[in-house]
Amino acid sequence: MQNFLWLIPFFPLLGFTILSLTGRRLGEPASGWIATLMVGTSFISAVALFAGLITNDSAQRVYELNLFEWIPSGELSVSMGFLGDPLSITMVLFITGVSTLIHIYAIGYMHGDPNFSKFFIYLNLFVFSMLILVLGDNLLMTFLGWEGVGACSYFLISFWFEDTANATAGKKAFVTNRVGDWGFMVAMFFIFFKVGSLKYSDIFASIIEGDLISQTTATVIVIMLFIGAAGKSAQFPLYLWLPDAMAGPTPVSALIHAATMVTSGVYLLTRMNPVLASASAWSTDLIWIVGLLTALYAAAAAVAQNDIKKVLAYSTVSQLGFMFVAVGSGLYVAAIFHMITHAFFKALLFLGAGSVIHGMHHEQDMRKYGGLRKVMPFTAGTFILGWLAIAGVPPFSGFWSKDEVLLAAWNENKVAWVLLLIAAILTAFYMSRLVFMTFFGEPNWRKANATTVENESEEEELSGESSSTEQEEHSPHESPWIMTIPLITLALLAMVAGVLNLPFSHDTKFLEIWLEPILFGNEVHVSASGATKWILALIAIGGATFGIAFAVYVYRWKKIPASSVELKLLQEAWGFDQRVSQFMGGPGRKLFTSFTWFDRTIIDGAVNGTGRLTQLLGTKMRIFQTGLIRMYALGMVLGSIIVVIYFLTRMSF
Repeated sequence: MQNFLWLIPFFPLLGFTILSLTGRRLGEPASGWIATLMVGTSFISAVALFAGLITNDSAQRVYELNLFEWIPSGELSVSMGFLGDPLSITMVLFITGVSTLIHIYAIGYMHGDPNFSKFFIYLNLFVFSMLILVLGDNLLMTFLGWEGVGACSYFLISFWFEDTANATAGKKAFVTNRVGDWGFMVAMFFIFFKVGSLKYSDIFASIIEGDLISQTTATVIVIMLFIGAAGKSAQFPLYLWLPDAMAGPTPVSALIHAATMVTSGVYLLTRMNPVLASASAWSTDLIWIVGLLTALYAAAAAVAQNDIKKVLAYSTVSQLGFMFVAVGSGLYVAAIFHMITHAFFKALLFLGAGSVIHGMHHEQDMRKYGGLRKVMPFTAGTFILGWLAIAGVPPFSGFWSKDEVLLAAWNENKVAWVLLLIAAILTAFYMSRLVFMTFFGEPNWRKANATTVENESEEEELSGESSSTEQEEHSPHESPWIMTIPLITLALLAMVAGVLNLPFSHDTKFLEIWLEPILFGNEVHVSASGATKWILALIAIGGATFGIAFAVYVYRWKKIPASSVELKLLQEAWGFDQRVSQFMGGPGRKLFTSFTWFDRTIIDGAVNGTGRLTQLLGTKMRIFQTGLIRMYALGMVLGSIIVVIYFLTRMSF
């Protein structure tokens, strides 16, 4: 089976190639279906490899495939190789599975776009890059995919680049991620310097079987890897790019925020768990502390957002914080578990939001929604299931995975558990707020429609029939089947994904058993008793219930004004983004201008000056190259005389 491992990334690459050559001629919807077929075939290949892998003994659950030597340079030798083990295959399954559903959805969502084919070219390239990231058997291959998804995110976020805000959002994502990429590269340099290889098996062997990496070196590597992970997975303060990424088409938001790019950091840290286990405790403590801060910070910001996609964006940042808490606490299975369930319910929520935006004629302000469950029943029903999952309501998947993360926080620090529980309560509140403002209450869109119709009449008297026609054109409507089928599929997955790691016994923890070979015994075991775990689970359920009930109190019963909750400080996301922008446009710009001057004048000046000096010396010395033998002989004689005189002078002393 391992000889077919290359097929998984091959099909999206093939789709990219075909559409690059023929996409414009194929047009809509053929190009979309070809792209979908390629990603779907990749998913089928992943399922086949998973079936083959799971039949092996746990110690033999690994496929390695070296295609060819990629970079031979001195002591550095990097192969174009793929690694299929429980972690990479798990990542591949939900990446390709969710991406296939998003591709199907995008065929309907992007209908009529003049760049329809180009959009699917970028999508296929994005999926290919993500698969290279998780399947690479060495850090350089992973970094190649890492940079690939970064470049593709720029193309997709700024897809509608005619709008300045969209173009700016794409550049912001690209630049912010470069900070994280720097950390990743420095970590690679340290590893190669100490181990002499970038292959995962060699790195892990050097830690498990030898002592090539000291604790100090491991700590430096972990910090650098964390910087890289924080950039891709949007941890404070490098989260800034993710809320602005909403400028791209909704399928892009679902793809980036759910199952692909933002999970890269969690994957990288989990993959490198032997290095994390060898580092100083304070470095892993830093990971869960930053994750906790990010979870709280983003959850509070989501409470006051009015753009439906912005709410979900800050929600993604917050949920990624939950995953980093688990990774920093050494509960890697909990992090991967929450990553999987999050992929399902967050993809569902983003696609549901896109369905609402599509039905509301591209309106994203939730204050102009209300009562949409009556006119968009499929969207509303599936969205509500996603809401219950992310809110942590049992038996939906989000409850089981979030409870595992809360348990990780409890095991690490009781104060951390309290703060993370607050973030979970805020999650239940702001998602309930989103659902109530969108699908329940008064249909505020009727007022907006009436205003629109009145403006379009240009003050001309309309007949009753024409008024009705205009009103219908601006009324919300359910999305076509090609968009609702992915919603239904994801809703089912969001409901049942919790069965992957049920806490009832060791035998029901399939994911824990499955991932055991790649954790090398570094998974931390929770010290809490069985009774304590169930008490903590009940408290988590009570917290989710309180969050939902408080949202009912504010937005359904209207017992207190919403303005008392939706503080301006929270609407501005604590003002951090604004202050960063002010700095970058003021002192930061001057600082970078100074760096540019230094680079252009001093660094480039020294390099270019050396070249010009060499050229000048060559020009001046050219006069001695006459081509006359007598002149060369004279030079030799004079040189000999000078040498003789030198030695005679030295002998005289």
